[in-house]
Amino acid sequence: MIHPTACEELTFELRTGGMRLQVKCILPPGTALTGSGATLVFLHEGLGSITQWRGFPGALARATGLPALAYDRCGYGRSEAHPRPLDPSYLETEAFERLPEVLAACGIEAPILVGHSDGATIALLYGSRFSPAGILSEAAHVFVEDLSIQGIWRTLHAFETTPLRDRLRAHHGDKVDAMFHGWSDVWLSPGFRDWSMVERLGGIRCPVLAIQGEDDEYGTPDQVRAILEGVSGPVAGLLLAGCAHVPHFQARERTLAGMARFIAETILHGHPRFKGQDIVN
Repeated sequence: MIHPTACEELTFELRTGGMRLQVKCILPPGTALTGSGATLVFLHEGLGSITQWRGFPGALARATGLPALAYDRCGYGRSEAHPRPLDPSYLETEAFERLPEVLAACGIEAPILVGHSDGATIALLYGSRFSPAGILSEAAHVFVEDLSIQGIWRTLHAFETTPLRDRLRAHHGDKVDAMFHGWSDVWLSPGFRDWSMVERLGGIRCPVLAIQGEDDEYGTPDQVRAILEGVSGPVAGLLLAGCAHVPHFQARERTLAGMARFIAETILHGHPRFKGQDIVN
């Protein structure tokens, strides 16, 4: 266990499930990477990485006083390339196999999962089978909408015709093409159009905060409503005006404050007064 005397950020490699993953942890004073206490675990989006969180894990760690861990999934960031193309069950594989391996390897017993987009879906899937301390969901997809598919077609066009590919290369290196097309090919495949995890939401009994921008180009507020209606435990929805698909960047202060408050009042101190309510900010 690591007990820093001052806030530290540590980067290291972890080998789990036969794959090498890049990991970063943020340790406020008096906290440890492993142990029974709550730990923030950040799960990035479908085109994301540690670096694309833009310092948000450190900000939430400082706001809550909790240790934080973020990692690049296989095929992303500085982790090794994925050995095979993604298939339509990739979200379940990450939630039910890969994430538990990472948590076990790092000795994290009480994760508070902070997920964005694909990462939020992975967090919710994990919570439907296991028992995290809590889930903070940003722009999750619990079913596929026409708007989601339209947004991905636009992103594919931008990848092929604008500097988007070069911007993503800065984070993913020479894996950028395999990473992008592995993700987009699954989402745009006809067989994925009927994918849904709505029926699994009832298995989630931990506190959940579902955040989404009102102008999200990949999903409607129906995603948040499905989470509010489906989750069995304490649940709250935060819809952010003037925000699109990336609340921790486009509405950073409101997102940070909402998460910190929910962690303090509902996850750590057990006052589930938000059950079934929409919080509109």
